Amino acid sequence: MNCICCCVFEHTIDNIAFCFLEFDMNFSELFRQSNQICKFSPDGKFLASVVEFRLVIRDVDTLQIQNLYTCLDTIQHIEWSADSQFILCGLFKRGIVQVWSIEQPEWTCKIDEGSAGLCATRWSPDGRHILTTADFYLRITVWSLVTKSVSYIRYPKRCQKSLDYSNGGKYMALAERRECKDFISIFACDSWELVKHFETETDDLAGIEWSPDGRVLAVWESPIKYKILLYTLDGRCVSKFSAYDNALGIKSLAWSPTSQFLALGSYDEKLRVLNHITWNAVATHSHPPTVKEEDVVVYKEIETRAPLPPGNDIDAPTAALFTPQSKYEVDQPPIDIPVVKPDTNRANPKLGVGMLAFSCDCKYIYTRNDNMPSTLWIWDVQKLRLCAVLTQGAAIKCVEWDPLQPRLALCTGTNKLYMWSPTGSLAVEVPVEGVFNVHSLKWHPDGNTILLLGKDQMCVCYLSDPGAEKS
Repeated sequence: MNCICCCVFEHTIDNIAFCFLEFDMNFSELFRQSNQICKFSPDGKFLASVVEFRLVIRDVDTLQIQNLYTCLDTIQHIEWSADSQFILCGLFKRGIVQVWSIEQPEWTCKIDEGSAGLCATRWSPDGRHILTTADFYLRITVWSLVTKSVSYIRYPKRCQKSLDYSNGGKYMALAERRECKDFISIFACDSWELVKHFETETDDLAGIEWSPDGRVLAVWESPIKYKILLYTLDGRCVSKFSAYDNALGIKSLAWSPTSQFLALGSYDEKLRVLNHITWNAVATHSHPPTVKEEDVVVYKEIETRAPLPPGNDIDAPTAALFTPQSKYEVDQPPIDIPVVKPDTNRANPKLGVGMLAFSCDCKYIYTRNDNMPSTLWIWDVQKLRLCAVLTQGAAIKCVEWDPLQPRLALCTGTNKLYMWSPTGSLAVEVPVEGVFNVHSLKWHPDGNTILLLGKDQMCVCYLSDPGAEKS
C-alpha cells in the first residue's frame, strides 16, 4: 500500500512554521514470523525471517522467497555471516547450530555441542568460524567451517556483554572470571592466538565494548557501583571514570561513530558524555519532569477519533476508517513530562537512562529515561543542549537511527510508525488489513527501508522521495 507523508513542523528560534517534507511510504503486505527473529543481510539483498522451525530467505526488493530451509527444531536465533553468504540458526533446546548457504542451498552444516548444551552462538568476523557458548558459560568453542578444526576458550564470564569484536574484525576481546577476579583476553581473529591477557580493576565486570576505531576497550562495572575503565590493546588502563558513589551506576552505554565521545546513561536519570582526550564529562544532561527551555521543540502525539456511524453491521474495512488517528502538535514550553513512579523494591527497577544511541553523523543522541517511558529526548551533541522532545501516547518500545542520515524511527506497540529528523516529525498508521501493532523495527543498511515487526507478523516499509525520482 502506498501513502504520501508530510513532516509536520519545522522549528526556528523566532517562530514555529509549517514545513511539508513530502515523500512516499510504500507498505508491503503482512508476512508471518516468529518471536521477531528477522534480519537484513549485511549486503542488503536479503531478508531472513523465522516461522517456527523454518528459515525463510526473501529478496528485499520483491519480497519473493529465494530459499526456504527446514531446521530440526524451533529456531531461537539467527545471524548472517559478514559476507552474506551463510546464515546460522541456533536451536538452543537441542544444543545444535545449523548453517545454511545462500549460494549453494544443497550445502548443509550441523554443529552439535552435545551434553555441554548451548546458550549462545555467533559468527567470527571472517564468516568462516562459528563461536558457540556452552550452558552455564562453561566454555566457548570455535568451529572452523574450512578446516573443520575445533578449539576451546575457557572461563568466559556470563555478563551483559562478555564478547566484542574490534571494528574490521582484527581482534576479539573476551571477559573472563577466574579465582573470583575479572580478566580480559584479547585474541587475533585470523589465528585465534592469545594476544594479551590482563586483570581488570573491577569487582564484578558487567560488559566490554571496543571503540569504533579499535583503539580503546571500554569496561564497565555492574550497576551496584558506578565505574568505567578504558584500556588499550596492550592492557594499559588509560583512564577511569566514576560520577558518584554508593548508588546504582551505569545502565546503558554508547560510543559515537567517530570514537570521540562515549555516552553513559545511569540510574540517577542523567546522560553523561565523555570526550576521548581527557575522558572527563563534557556534558551532563538531566531529564527533568518539566521542560522549560524555550528553544526546545516539543512534539506531542495527539489522537483523534472519528465517531462511529449508526448501526452495528459495520464491516472491518469500514471500521478501520474510524480508528484513532495520530498526529504531532508542537507544544510551547513549559511542558510537563509524564512520569511513572518505579517500584524500588523489585530488582531492575524501571528507573534511569535505559536507551541511548548516537546518530550516524554524531550530531545527535537520543535517550529514553525508563521512568518516563513515553518520552524520547534528542540532544544536540555539538551545542551540548536539548533540541527536541517527543511525548508519545504509549510507552516507547524501540528506537533506531537511520544508518546513513540523521533521522530516526520509533514504535510504541501500536499500529503506527513514528519518525523524527531535524526538520520535523511525523506519525503514520501502517495501512494493512487486520490488526498489526508494531513492537520492534529495523533499518535496512541503505536507510530507505524499514522492517516493522509485530507479535507474529512483519511488514516492510519502503521510503522514497518523489522529487528525487523526478529530478
